[in-house]
Amino acid sequence: MSRFKAIIFDLDGTLLDSMADIADSMNMVLEKAGFPPHPVAAYRYFIGDGMDVLVKRALPEDRRRPENLKICLAAMQKVYSRNWAAKTRPYPGIASLLNRCEAIGLKMGILSNKPDDATQATVDHFLLPEIFAAVHGARPNIPKKPDPLGAELMAGQMGVEPEECIFMGDMPVDMQTAQAAGMYPVGALWGLRTSHELSEAGAKLLAVTPAALAEWL
Repeated sequence: MSRFKAIIFDLDGTLLDSMADIADSMNMVLEKAGFPPHPVAAYRYFIGDGMDVLVKRALPEDRRRPENLKICLAAMQKVYSRNWAAKTRPYPGIASLLNRCEAIGLKMGILSNKPDDATQATVDHFLLPEIFAAVHGARPNIPKKPDPLGAELMAGQMGVEPEECIFMGDMPVDMQTAQAAGMYPVGALWGLRTSHELSEAGAKLLAVTPAALAEWL
């Protein structure tokens, strides 16, 4: 796979198993506001498009007025800022995968739709930030995935062409981002979505485990 010089990872559901902390935090917000909570498994289809979209999906359909969304988003940011490290952990095999990427000289980046401050804090806490050439979450004036701009800017930051870059994630939005940016889409089957969903969204390779991807590299 020598044609690749870099790999960009999604964060939640790809490097980190963070769904329980996100679900617990959002459910706290919902219950405090008098809305019903959701089973943790439901958050598989709430996560991936940014915290504002998560809040909208979690609220009852008839309660998604702008004022409710604004209040609940602010509450979620506050609650999650206290709870983001309670249950979150790197997926088994991630450390070895990152070591493999480093050993073969692949430049590494992280591009998440999680707010940038939370992305930075999470990477600093659970991973080794110094091994990544670039780490970005959702930032003002940079459209979120699946818009390709963030991925294209990251490729430039790493000094590689898009076609020299693997883009890995567990969500259809990641596969769509990869295709739009001209990168090689790889789906993480240990994450939150199915092989069918990732293939439909354009994945060219599906990795069952981090070890399987490391071997492919």
